[in-house]
Amino acid sequence: MIMQNALDHTMTALADPTRRAILQRLTKGEARVTEIADPFDMSLNAVSKHIKILERAKLVRRRRAGRDHFLSYNPKPLDAASTWIEKQRVAWNVRLDRLEQLLAAEDEKAKGRKS
Repeated sequence: MIMQNALDHTMTALADPTRRAILQRLTKGEARVTEIADPFDMSLNAVSKHIKILERAKLVRRRRAGRDHFLSYNPKPLDAASTWIEKQRVAWNVRLDRLEQLLAAEDEKAKGRKS
């Protein structure tokens, strides 16, 4: 259940373009919260809410130095999400391959009846 909650938090965090943009910026290195907020046409409070969602998903780490808050990127939750996505892709490919085989067999039967 813990893994599922973590995956849910990661997917929720990634669902929003603002949060993805914040993560993209943080891949370049640590930044102050105010630096992260600058490019967005929204209040600092609104950006802070996005950051809290990223922190809940553990995609972002916060470090305090005096009054400054610095954020950094943590890719580990994406690794877990990537593993889950890959397992789903493999499972669906197996199912689709089976469906393709069944449809091909049906086509062969239909051809045999027409002859």
